[in-house]
Amino acid sequence: MINYKRLISASILLTVTGLISAQTSTNSPYTRYGFGQLADQHFGNNKAMGGIAYGLRNGSQINASNPASYTAIDSLTFLFDAGMTLQNANFKDGNIKTNAKNSSIDYIAMQFRLWKKMGMTIGFLPFSTVGYSISKTLDFDDVDNNGKWSESYDGNGGFHQAFVGLGYKVFNNLSIGANFSYLYGDITHQAMTTIGAADILSIKSDKYSISDYKLDFGLQYTYKLNKKNVLNVGAVYTLGHTMNGEVYKYNQTGKENDGTIYIQSQTGDTITNPFKMPHTFGAGLTYIYDNRLTIGVDYTLQKWNTADLKWSKFNQESLIMNSRTRIALGAEFIPSHISHNYLKRIRYRAGAYYSTPYNKVSYTHPETEEISLQDGTREYGVSIGFGLPMFQSKSILNISGQYIKVSPKFKGLMDENYLKLNIGLTFNERWFMKWKVN
Repeated sequence: MINYKRLISASILLTVTGLISAQTSTNSPYTRYGFGQLADQHFGNNKAMGGIAYGLRNGSQINASNPASYTAIDSLTFLFDAGMTLQNANFKDGNIKTNAKNSSIDYIAMQFRLWKKMGMTIGFLPFSTVGYSISKTLDFDDVDNNGKWSESYDGNGGFHQAFVGLGYKVFNNLSIGANFSYLYGDITHQAMTTIGAADILSIKSDKYSISDYKLDFGLQYTYKLNKKNVLNVGAVYTLGHTMNGEVYKYNQTGKENDGTIYIQSQTGDTITNPFKMPHTFGAGLTYIYDNRLTIGVDYTLQKWNTADLKWSKFNQESLIMNSRTRIALGAEFIPSHISHNYLKRIRYRAGAYYSTPYNKVSYTHPETEEISLQDGTREYGVSIGFGLPMFQSKSILNISGQYIKVSPKFKGLMDENYLKLNIGLTFNERWFMKWKVN
């Protein structure tokens, strides 16, 4: 029987945490392009395993990347999972090096058995994040304007998704599922130019807003080779469609005096429904030995190149995109599930991944100074982590470290290196059990 008081309390906590987690967690100038930095949308155990998820089935961990996995939970268990990341980023542009530190709430979700053969998950996940601030000052031969030309570029915001997911077990070895998400948020980009001692200003701003649905479908098939060897095959698909939203672009001119900006003229334009959610395909294979060793591989293809945008009136360079691919490898090993030795009950995890860029960036040739749009940055990542069982409980503390390198294809663009500490806590309690007192 469902304990509704606890379920309502968990729902309130889920909502509150979802609201406070809408924050900027990046300082990357590459978030100027496309929808910014796409979130990996992985939970604590997935992050430590390179982000593999499509073939994972575990009744003690939530796997929102494939909703078919929700059927792995038993009828007595309630899962509540939340995670955060502490991040140290190093940026290198030629001889210039900078550092930035961020923290963010990555996800929050709860899962339980809804009916026989059906599991349900409710959660909050980020979709993308924008956060950058760039400025430069140029000198030129102009006595009247004091020979100064300053430019600054700023961006912030992001898109987020609240979702409800259902998984249904068609047969003992076949499950299907779907996540129904509400995608929302705002992103603002602003470019400001200041000319000379007179502080003449030119401000250009773009604001993207989205409020629409997102549909993800999943499938998992389990094949038992023998008593100790199992293969899980997983597949996912995200529906591509035109999203409800708008872009508002405006240009302003004015002057700045003692830190106060006085706008003298403004023009603007709005375009509705300019964005599309790309068709996304994913497949994964997981091998399990004796329920102690798990090895998996995932492949993802996001068709951002087909997400046509009505950009005729807008900054074209920030919205041209490519197909994005991602391949991940990961493993987990548990020496023993029932040993009295605590070290033998720890889940040891490791993984790696590689992804290609989904957006194009502005590139200035060092010799000809010709400006063109080129493929963005490739991303490499390795991870290692642990699932620490809580004493006298089935709950798990997930801790992992990630090293991520963001590498451009051309010299003259910025290199980025990230060290991340991911912390997640999965509460696993038998909330729905009926207790009898003699």
